[in-house]
Amino acid sequence: MQKSAKQSSKLLKLIILALLGSIALVLFFLNFPLPFLPPYLKIDFSDVPALMASLIFSPLAGVAVVLIKNVLYFAVSGSGDPVGVLANFLAGVMFVLPVSLIYHKFHKGVKSIVSGLVTGTIVMAVGMSVLNYYVILPAYAWFMGWDMSEQMAWGAVLVGVFPFNLLKGIIVGMLFVPVFIKMRSWIEQKQTNLAA
Repeated sequence: MQKSAKQSSKLLKLIILALLGSIALVLFFLNFPLPFLPPYLKIDFSDVPALMASLIFSPLAGVAVVLIKNVLYFAVSGSGDPVGVLANFLAGVMFVLPVSLIYHKFHKGVKSIVSGLVTGTIVMAVGMSVLNYYVILPAYAWFMGWDMSEQMAWGAVLVGVFPFNLLKGIIVGMLFVPVFIKMRSWIEQKQTNLAA
């Protein structure tokens, strides 16, 4: 009897993660550029379902939602851009993990969410800048047959990648804090119900 309850709890978790991954995909398509940044850098709110999963279950659940979103996007968009999909996955992980780790490690409240969002934003902005300079931009250059100098890569990071990820973290964070405050009791209830 207990084994059956555990199996149905695991199945429910998988269903919720798949559902949150699908919602994240829809939010990923509802993106918009910022007027003063390169138009290919677009803000979206697809990390919000991943943040929810990471708070309800665990940091790895948030990573799973980011992965589901990117796998689904790659499958349905017909995008021939594996580098961009990988970059989005890494950015999502860098943002979601610090939030959920701080939330689960310390008092599960608004202060830990805000601390996590600030940390996640910094980790994502710095981490994606380093990855873009050393890995992602050279991979794009190779993939697209571009000739990219070190100065061009450095300029792209300083003028595009770093400010974009900083602003994305701030914008998503400003949206997520009121969502968390509104849904806090529901999140805590789900944590209790799904703890198995």
